Amino acid sequence: MNGFFKVPAPKNEPVLSYAPGSKERALLKKALEEARAQVLDIPMYIGGEEVRTEKKKALNPPHDHQHVLGYFHEGDKSHVEQAINAALGAKELWAHLDWEYRASIFLKAAELLAGPYRYKMNAATMLGQSKNAFQAEIDSACELIDFLRYNVHFMSEIYSEQPDSAAGIWNRMEYRPLEGFTFALTPFNFTAIAGNLPTSMAMMGNTVVWKPANTQIYAANVIMQVLKEAGLPDGVINLVYVSGPDAGDVIFNHRDFAGLHFTGSTGVFQNMWKTIGNNIQKYRAYPRIVGETGGKDFIMVHKSADAKQVATAMSRGAFEYQGQKCSAASRCYIPSNLWDDVKKYLLEDLKSMKMGPTEDFGNFINAVIDEKAFNSITGYIEKARANSMSEIIAGGKYDKSKGYFIEPTVIESKDPSSLTMCEEIFGPVLTVYVYHSENFEQTLELVDSTSPYALTGSIMAKDRYAIELATKKLTHAAGNFYINDKPTGAVVGQQPFGGARGSGTNDKAGAKVNLLRWVSMRTIKETFVTPVDYRYPFLDKE
Repeated sequence: MNGFFKVPAPKNEPVLSYAPGSKERALLKKALEEARAQVLDIPMYIGGEEVRTEKKKALNPPHDHQHVLGYFHEGDKSHVEQAINAALGAKELWAHLDWEYRASIFLKAAELLAGPYRYKMNAATMLGQSKNAFQAEIDSACELIDFLRYNVHFMSEIYSEQPDSAAGIWNRMEYRPLEGFTFALTPFNFTAIAGNLPTSMAMMGNTVVWKPANTQIYAANVIMQVLKEAGLPDGVINLVYVSGPDAGDVIFNHRDFAGLHFTGSTGVFQNMWKTIGNNIQKYRAYPRIVGETGGKDFIMVHKSADAKQVATAMSRGAFEYQGQKCSAASRCYIPSNLWDDVKKYLLEDLKSMKMGPTEDFGNFINAVIDEKAFNSITGYIEKARANSMSEIIAGGKYDKSKGYFIEPTVIESKDPSSLTMCEEIFGPVLTVYVYHSENFEQTLELVDSTSPYALTGSIMAKDRYAIELATKKLTHAAGNFYINDKPTGAVVGQQPFGGARGSGTNDKAGAKVNLLRWVSMRTIKETFVTPVDYRYPFLDKE
């Protein structure tokens, strides 16, 4: 390397509108038609091979579960071992590649996503994960592009951070990749997360075994195509479709396991943490464990808030992408003086929301991800229906004959500790607790103590003293806290994302701190004139 290279300044990718008559709307509709007309054969990507097995599983749109988008080839423990060997085999060349060449690959991937792959990626997310056009655009296009661009920028900042040197010496800091291989375990709900978890580790010189959720494989395949076209060397990221237990049995017992980057359920993360802890003596080094897990995200409303603004925050925060965001509003605390107006506006919003397949751009609500989620979410609705302290004031109906459709559902609970106020549902269900408008401070205590999670939350108020009080009282209740907004929609480079308590390690995706987890630093001190006598001046006689 013969220069201190400056990477292109990152900028957030502009969100396209997909308004009627727009160029992007026509291109996306064409991509959707093309995708639906094909039945893909989706291999695992291990080293330089496309690996196929005898066990093929169908991929279906959640909103049209009889249609087949393609088949993926399911692997087993032998494929996990193969992926680990490929990652370890690729490690030396990749780790020693000058960082600017690594950077170039991911910057190119961002440009491919922004241009020729944009509509293919969005269409894959819309069909495979049942996201509408706007939700796909902000996720699988813009957020993933932003992760790639900003992470390259953060990487350059990390490498440029160097210690001071005293006279006669030169101190340097080397940011080495972790020793061994890393494991990325990614969820269904955000294609951007599926792309960010393995690439953020690879960017810092690590090689990766990547296991996506089965329900996100259709779009994960496109991510891999983009990375390969961008020039990612074979074996750097190895994409496998195996069961969680099979992956865990092999990976967490391997001497060279170096790090876990995870987004998913709290229970799964805690079990993996226990397994890693129990196996700690087996590893070459202490593995890095980074996880973003569940949430029971809140909207806290003060009596000075604007009712229409509150209703809009509820409509968007709770029901965009069917509430299948770890940040989605799931519990709302509304003062008695505002409830009648908020309820009126909210019900008006819900009446205007259309539900159906993503291919119809008029649908705000689409399907939940699969039958397991459908059964879990509707189970909560039925328990609320049977609870005398709860009243379903909107929605509550559902149908899985064509797709896994659940109406946006609002529950008013007289009990702030009711099941749907406390447990993560991960679906289009919002529970409201109406409190006496003079009990604001006591209700803040309730918000803070109700849930084991601490991912996102918001305060809505005009009164600045109330805003300050809520912000201070709820210091540990949310890793991403919003003032007069819904608790969703964090933007890379603007609001680094992550929570604490039961919501994860708070290693902020979309921030420099996350990339620092994937390096191991080495301090180098060079002395220019080396001493030749052990004696110090204080030893001399008077």
